[in-house]
Amino acid sequence: MAHITVCSAAKLTRLAPGPLKLMTVPLRRSITASVLHNGKHERCNKHKKYAYAATSIGLALLAGSHIYNEKKFFKAAQVGNIPELQKQVAAAQGSGYNAGAGNEGPADRRHSLGWTALMVAAANDHSTAVKELLKLGAKPDSREQYAGASATAASTGLHPLEVLQRREDEFCGSMNARASFLGWTALHYAALSDSTASAEALLEAGADPTARDHAGRRALHYARDPSPTRDVIVEHARRWEEAAAAAAAEERRRFPLEQRLKQFIVGQQAAIETVAAAVRRKENGWADEDHPLVFLFLGSSGIGKTELAKQLARYMHRDDPAAFIRLDMSEYQEKHEVAKLIGAPPGYVGHEEGGQLTRALARRADAVVLFDEVDKAHPDVLTVLLQLFDEGRLTDGKGKLIECKNAIFVMTSNLAADEIAQYGLQLRREQEALRAQRTRARAAQGEPTTPVRADEGPERSPEVSRQFKDEVVRPILKRHFGRDEFLGRINEIVYFLPFSRQELLTLVQRELARWADKARVRHGLELRWEGGALGALADGYDVHYGARSITHEVERRVVNMIALAAERGALAQGSAVLLLEADGRLALAVRPPAASDYRRLDLDAL
Repeated sequence: MAHITVCSAAKLTRLAPGPLKLMTVPLRRSITASVLHNGKHERCNKHKKYAYAATSIGLALLAGSHIYNEKKFFKAAQVGNIPELQKQVAAAQGSGYNAGAGNEGPADRRHSLGWTALMVAAANDHSTAVKELLKLGAKPDSREQYAGASATAASTGLHPLEVLQRREDEFCGSMNARASFLGWTALHYAALSDSTASAEALLEAGADPTARDHAGRRALHYARDPSPTRDVIVEHARRWEEAAAAAAAEERRRFPLEQRLKQFIVGQQAAIETVAAAVRRKENGWADEDHPLVFLFLGSSGIGKTELAKQLARYMHRDDPAAFIRLDMSEYQEKHEVAKLIGAPPGYVGHEEGGQLTRALARRADAVVLFDEVDKAHPDVLTVLLQLFDEGRLTDGKGKLIECKNAIFVMTSNLAADEIAQYGLQLRREQEALRAQRTRARAAQGEPTTPVRADEGPERSPEVSRQFKDEVVRPILKRHFGRDEFLGRINEIVYFLPFSRQELLTLVQRELARWADKARVRHGLELRWEGGALGALADGYDVHYGARSITHEVERRVVNMIALAAERGALAQGSAVLLLEADGRLALAVRPPAASDYRRLDLDAL
């Protein structure tokens, strides 16, 4: 028996004499070419031995040529080797590669440090490679994951010097390997490398010219000015924005902002209409372009002020988390904390980091910014906000000017909350008295007592009178803020009134529905309730705490009972639980999985 051993990192196919057998083994293992001889004479045929060896090596090379190789793939993109790109993508497909995060296919296989071959080709100005990769299925808007040498080294466990070397050798030697390119697309790289042909190919393939990187910059920001590449990107961005604006206008027509906001916010119809009207003016070009839109939301805690700001950001920016900036102004009560907002001056700790507000606005200058509890901020912070509201721009600690005239600023405050709450309750009582009077009048005339006219339809929020605004609320605001120019820069002061009885019942129903979902998912229980239980829970409303008082009431009076019943073994999985009201008290009735009737629970007897 003769042994031929060939060592390599690849795999090969072994062909043994006798019955034909094909198997794949690592080439580092010994490949034995067995030559069987008849019985008495064990002499080896030299020519046959060499033939088997040559066959083994040839098959190994053939097998190796169909195995995906990361280094070869990205080197082919780096130098524009089209045949090698095709071969590596075919090898990735043949190896059964499944789409990963973001449905990335074989042509989008990422380098171990975060980039794609399309980015490599665009960065090195190989437009033919860009076109070929797009043809092979590469997605033009895949995002870069390389966050700089230090951050990438920390996440991969490599030494920073090794990351630097690999970035320069395997991506592009002319770009700063220490910098973060997080969120870049291939179009960003094409703009930076001034590759007009690559930019055109990417844009024709559907690349988004308005896509922003992690720093909030579009590809246009990195294009040389003037240059043909910049002109190409500008033209496509114009078309893209026109199409997006037309689509958004059509969507607004079919599904107005008021309707969207009412899906998430209970009541506050007057507040919703005020905000929607101001936003509509801005969207349709009927607002002052030199100043941002500024709101002040007034009312008790837990009444929907913060939620309205959140939903406005969702509507304006399609759930982009970077487009909603929330700052708790109770963290800015001291004079020195102005630096936290706009950044520390040169020579001070934190200068390089910048400010919380300026850093966020640099990424999204058209964001919705919420200044929560603005009445708690230091007066020097209000001076910064006055400049921001008046000029629509802000200078950070590094001296950089940030333009944000397209932003929407929302301030919330509990100033005059008690006065607004009492006034709102009075308006509610007057509204209910008027409705009762109309009902009695219709009943006396033999007419239906249900609403039949448009002005008697769904309950509307009462309107706050001009007298109340000028004589009660404005003096309180002026006394606190101490300056008319600050109040003068506010476009709309929006009043949030206490909930009506019907709105409270809706809040209770939503809260119970939320707990019903949890009961079903976590414990396999079905939770139901009777109408009387809704009214009993609505009675727990506290005008000073808004919807939060309903949340706490449901937890205290309903969830506590269910948790106690479960702890005492009264709720088997698959049971149905009915919440009912009897003699002013809430109780539970349970229907076991196999039963057809509910049985009232006596928790004290369990």
